[in-house]
Amino acid sequence: MTDTRIAWQFTALTFVIAYGISGALIIAARFGYEVNNVVTTVPEFLANVPFSIYILSPAIASYIILRRNRMVAGLGDWLKLVFFARGRPVGYLLVVSALVMYFSLHLLVSGPSVHALPWIMFVLSLPGNLIIGGMEEAGWMTALQPGLDRRWGFVVSSLVVGFIWLLWHIPLFFIPGTNHESGLINFWMFAVQIMAFRFLYGAIFTVSPRNAVFLCILCHTMFNAASFTAGIPPATWAGTIAANAAVVTLAVAAVAVSGRFAERPRGHDSRLRLP
Repeated sequence: MTDTRIAWQFTALTFVIAYGISGALIIAARFGYEVNNVVTTVPEFLANVPFSIYILSPAIASYIILRRNRMVAGLGDWLKLVFFARGRPVGYLLVVSALVMYFSLHLLVSGPSVHALPWIMFVLSLPGNLIIGGMEEAGWMTALQPGLDRRWGFVVSSLVVGFIWLLWHIPLFFIPGTNHESGLINFWMFAVQIMAFRFLYGAIFTVSPRNAVFLCILCHTMFNAASFTAGIPPATWAGTIAANAAVVTLAVAAVAVSGRFAERPRGHDSRLRLP
């Protein structure tokens, strides 16, 4: 029952932090507060600390819950778990293939965006997208999805975590200054994307479990940076369906080929292990 207990504790703490902070930000917006997505000065940085805590809530909750349950001895152990990079090359291949497929299909079907930026911005935006985006996976992929996958299997765990992940994102559509609240992101298109990439992250855990956390952080960071650079969104429904269907197909195929598509027996030892 270790996985289930950790999953419940982690999810509860993540939402307490995220919804508490986001609720305060939404109220603060009535007094002129607005999230600025480009941090350029110290005052703006300080103003965005609460928003950063909301975005980092899965990582914060992961460390607290895993340490409380003695799964990690301290911050060093947790960082070792999160940033362990050595693993099967197929994991890196899956990340690159999924991203190339997703953006190629989106651009092919939806057409180029007027919001696209020079590709040097992809590199320059990586550090920011690691913190505001990528580090979410330090929570979902340490304290939630792997445990549910071991208990319920790839398909069910991906659906459940995808739904939780979508609920966690909802406040973004109400916090002034975010791309979500500004109308650049269609909620239902976003929901399709959320579910598709949760299947991808579940597949990454299946094919390369030792460094799955790092691979998912890398994938999430690169996805956000590429979206920012390519100007996606805005997008079309045709592009959304094509790109995300391809991601799900690739994820399912990767799991099937790995020979581990079937659900794991519930009676196995599923304790978290450091690399």
